[in-house]
Amino acid sequence: MKINSTDDKPNIFYISSVTTLTFILPTVGFLVEYFTTGTTLTFDLFGKWFIFSAVGLRLFLAGIKQVINPEFTAKQIFHLDSAESFPILRELGFANFCFGLTAIVSLFKPEWRIVCAFASGLYFGIAGMQHGFKKTAGINEKFALWTDLIIFIVLLTLFIKSA
Repeated sequence: MKINSTDDKPNIFYISSVTTLTFILPTVGFLVEYFTTGTTLTFDLFGKWFIFSAVGLRLFLAGIKQVINPEFTAKQIFHLDSAESFPILRELGFANFCFGLTAIVSLFKPEWRIVCAFASGLYFGIAGMQHGFKKTAGINEKFALWTDLIIFIVLLTLFIKSA
């Protein structure tokens, strides 16, 4: 597979959408629920919204994007120029879609959250380590590395707290 080394430009859409799904939406959901229901501000309440958005919406939408357009992940994240990677990235999309859908359902099925924290936490941790073990190909992959590791740490904390 040929590595695309033409440029290292940040993909603004990717970075802003991941930032929104990972940090902004969970915080908004957490605060809206607090102010509208009078619920106590707890890490579990934040975790509910974090799992829904940072895992659920992020992976669900990424899965759809990877199934429909694996070229984006190949070129923008991994700097791969070869269409040979597309079937593998499409399968990654199926996994992301399934993980994401499970986390979305956990908003309505609280007992699913520990399973989401465990399985998705492992996924993000291993993905983050994989990005970190090799020399990252560019700004988009570095961003994926750090957000994957942050999500892993939050999910690990939720899992340990809930187990």
